Amino acid sequence: MRRAGRVVPKDVIEDKIYGFDEEVSSNSVEVHVSRLRKRLVAAKSDCAVHTIRGVGYLLSVEDKNEKAV
Repeated sequence: MRRAGRVVPKDVIEDKIYGFDEEVSSNSVEVHVSRLRKRLVAAKSDCAVHTIRGVGYLLSVEDKNEKAV
């Protein structure tokens, strides 16, 4: 989780997944993020992926010691 807490632009994710030479469909990253979110929920993970509209995605880790207010 090298980039936890930092916004990662969508084009950076596309480059890491597909490389520079491949054609990428317009919603392929969204599909992968959706699947990742479902798997994190099913695993009862303390990690979450947030969409930062117009910018990219943010991976956050919930502190289990923090109390909800």
